[in-house]
Amino acid sequence: MNTVTSTVAAKPAGAGPFSVFERMVAWRYLRSRRKETVISVIASISFLGIMLGVATLIVVMAVMNGFRAELLTRILGINGHLVVQPLDTPLEDYDAVAQRINGVAGVKFAIPLIDGQVLASGAVGAGTGALVRGISGDNLDKLTIVSKNIKHGSLAGFDQSEGVALGQRMANNLGLVLGDSITLVSPDGDVTPMGTTPRVKSYPIVAIFEVGMSEFDSSVIFMPFEEAQLYFNMEGRAQTIEVFVENPDNVDQLRELVEIAAARQVYITDWRQRNETFFSALQVERNVMFMILTLIVLVAALNIISGLIMLVKDKGRDIAILRTMGATRGAIMRIFLMTGAAIGVTGTIAGVILGVVLCLNVERIRQFFSWLSGTVLFNPELYFLSQLPAKMEFGETMSVILMALALSFFATLFPAWRAAKLDPVEALRYE
Repeated sequence: MNTVTSTVAAKPAGAGPFSVFERMVAWRYLRSRRKETVISVIASISFLGIMLGVATLIVVMAVMNGFRAELLTRILGINGHLVVQPLDTPLEDYDAVAQRINGVAGVKFAIPLIDGQVLASGAVGAGTGALVRGISGDNLDKLTIVSKNIKHGSLAGFDQSEGVALGQRMANNLGLVLGDSITLVSPDGDVTPMGTTPRVKSYPIVAIFEVGMSEFDSSVIFMPFEEAQLYFNMEGRAQTIEVFVENPDNVDQLRELVEIAAARQVYITDWRQRNETFFSALQVERNVMFMILTLIVLVAALNIISGLIMLVKDKGRDIAILRTMGATRGAIMRIFLMTGAAIGVTGTIAGVILGVVLCLNVERIRQFFSWLSGTVLFNPELYFLSQLPAKMEFGETMSVILMALALSFFATLFPAWRAAKLDPVEALRYE
């Protein structure tokens, strides 16, 4: 008689569900034997499929979360959460308006700014489009993502320097270093009898920053506020006031308060309106990737079904003997439920461990494969960030774990029900 079935006699009377006996039988069915090689291979493939599926889901979701968080941090670190633009008259009382907005509860600070598009050129003769932002030195210090990432030079005495600060990537593209001069060409120059002539002026480079986002590092130039007023023909005026708040998600609650504090007709836009298309696309891509990668776990769960069905067929005689010796339908069903669930649970645990390890080392892995292939994976010019971030969220990771466990559990139901449905006479027909 089979060694599994011979232990049923030792089963204590009244043993409850998931007893030691049931767990022992389920464990023996999981162990590989010579005549059960095919079943063992299918179980191994199912385990690997669930492990890789869970790990892939965790890593991809973490990278996309990190990508969004890093972009959001950098975009909102340089651009205001609310942008206040005048509607009636030029913004000549910008200091008073900014001071009133600073008094609103929930506002960190308000900065008068002047923005203008220019053509920038350097020592190598190459030119590139750039966004010049006129800002005072004190306000530039408040933009910590810039002031704390100065690679060369200093922002000390920025207002009196009559120089500019630009990104590391722009400096590299134009062949410029600290102390060189950069030439800026603005289409809105002086008005002459012959028409408007472009304004061309050179400025010394007093600081080079690197915020880690290629779009800003390659296209943004900071200029002293008063110098920007002269360069863009806006003496005594500001173009906008950018408002930075303590909680960017609560901008709707502050919009009306800021408008009241401005005490004039203004048009206010927030960071979500200005970046709506970009972040909406990220959210759609994230949801689609989750659904696609879930199919990996689903395929692995289907392998569990096929493996258990073959196991039920192979163990038909055992089922018949167990039923004859007193095992109930529920006991048979629980035995095969535990057999299949063990594959899903262990595969999920292994996948979580693998996913966490990969998330903690995702940048090193990217660098290794870049070195191995000789190409730049996740080019900063295309993906905006100089490093590949990964940010695991507890709720999202738990949803992946629960999804994998649920699929694994439901995959065991049909084979376990089929095993429990057999009576002793029918079970013998499997042999």
